[in-house]
Amino acid sequence: MPAELATIVDFIRYGTSRFGAAGLSFGHSHDNALDEATQLVLFALHLPPDLGPAYGQARLVAEEKKAVLALFERRIKERIPACYLTGEAWFAGLSFKTDPRALVPRSPIAELIESGFEPWLGGREVHRALDMCTGSGCIAIATAHYHPHWQVDAADLSEDALTLARENIERLETGNVRLVHSDLFRNLDGEVYDLIVTNPPYVTHAETDALPPEYSHEPEMGLRAGDDGLDLALEILRDAPRHLSENGLLICEVGESEHALAALLPEVPFAWVEFKVGQMGIFVVERSDLVEHHARIKALADARRV
Repeated sequence: MPAELATIVDFIRYGTSRFGAAGLSFGHSHDNALDEATQLVLFALHLPPDLGPAYGQARLVAEEKKAVLALFERRIKERIPACYLTGEAWFAGLSFKTDPRALVPRSPIAELIESGFEPWLGGREVHRALDMCTGSGCIAIATAHYHPHWQVDAADLSEDALTLARENIERLETGNVRLVHSDLFRNLDGEVYDLIVTNPPYVTHAETDALPPEYSHEPEMGLRAGDDGLDLALEILRDAPRHLSENGLLICEVGESEHALAALLPEVPFAWVEFKVGQMGIFVVERSDLVEHHARIKALADARRV
């Protein structure tokens, strides 16, 4: 154990340096070595993530040092995302349980949730909302938390993911979320929503194959989505009108596949959301526009799944 390391700041600095030297990849909740080192140190010491800087000079006892260094070693040798090591990820201001049953919560849709989906909803009334491909349940649960009068459905094909989502519902005591086991809309016949939000798999085959080792700990079915990353997004675009109310809205994340989608459907008026850090591959589209362009969308979607 390095004898020179004594304080919380010492260990955060040391972890940051070790992570940088090891060439780790970041992007699971945190996007840099400093934040991940901070997360692991505070977790090992059972301290809150918003610990004030005044505590940075607090000295660790021997057992605490061992616990911190053990987490650092696992992060480096096993390339496990920090959120899987701690079992916790923060999303839209809420703490979610996270483990390899679902992707680590990290979607910029959190910013939309915290802003009440405005200005995109334009003040329209929402009674029912759907989170398609819910994974850990983070989008559905955060939406329900900030809108307690909405009834929110959370759908996913993975039974493991739904089990994790149920644990998060209990963790956050969210009473207005219903879990649905469904392959996209297949088990949602007759269900109609005023708002559908979805973060489906959208990583191309080539990109999935080239991902850093950290991503191998996540379920591949939450990432891989065809040669252009749009296999599932096109199905959602095709089927969403049947499940949207007359003035319903679809919000969908497609990440880097944004350009492929715009090239496939240049006639569809997708509104690409600008976030605080810029455009992040999330579009908003009205039901009426999906209906107008349904024939073209259907032809493209039908060609994907045999």
